Amino acid sequence: MPSFYKPPGVGRSYLQAVRYPADSLACYHDSLNNLSMAKLSIRCFSVSLDGFGAGPSQSLENPLGIGGAALHEWFFHTRAFHRMTGKEGGSTGTDNDFAEHGFANVGAWIIGRNMFGPVRGPWPDESWRGWWGDEPPYHTPVFVLTHHARADLAMKGGTTFHFVQQPVEQVLAQAFEAAGGRDVRLGGGVSTLRQFLRARLVDDLHLAFAPILLGAGEPVFAGIDLPALGYHVTAHTQTDAALHVTFARTGPRP
Repeated sequence: MPSFYKPPGVGRSYLQAVRYPADSLACYHDSLNNLSMAKLSIRCFSVSLDGFGAGPSQSLENPLGIGGAALHEWFFHTRAFHRMTGKEGGSTGTDNDFAEHGFANVGAWIIGRNMFGPVRGPWPDESWRGWWGDEPPYHTPVFVLTHHARADLAMKGGTTFHFVQQPVEQVLAQAFEAAGGRDVRLGGGVSTLRQFLRARLVDDLHLAFAPILLGAGEPVFAGIDLPALGYHVTAHTQTDAALHVTFARTGPRP
């Protein structure tokens, strides 16, 4: 089977060709860029082979849960990640192609509160400003789902965190407006992805399956019937570090 395979009869608007070169995502990227409507996308989301998107016991010391950092080894070695963290070098190739595409044409992000930080319950104060220092890697508006109000937080580099309490449909409408015609990326964590998937609001997904077992943590697929929700696999390719799988939803958002 070729490195990229499109099941016959599905997703012609998303993928214009059945087979793709193993060393290039150009055809796949072009098909996405040809879509006239801005999308809500999950990109570069890492999952263990036993279906967990984060390890257990997330905390300040283990923001990705115990063992969770290993999910992202495919990303950490890329040139895209090195550039984000102010380093030289990094690998090119398929892993880096997916990493680069993860930030392409993104005009806004949506993340869950746990992805923003370890604080739970009402905000004790506004001293926590995220995991990323003074200049987060987003450089766009970021909508943080929370049950507790907090003032907007403007950071260096164009990132502004908006703490929102509305239903996910309303949050998505705000994010699309803020994105100005570009795509909205759904960053995580797992609970946030599951909310938007259940509501059939996600247009396409890229999951990177890491060759590890976590045994416990945050399950991505538990109780979610992706085919019943209209999602199908559009392509896949394997590297030494991950199995990259892309999905798309049949039909429009509700």
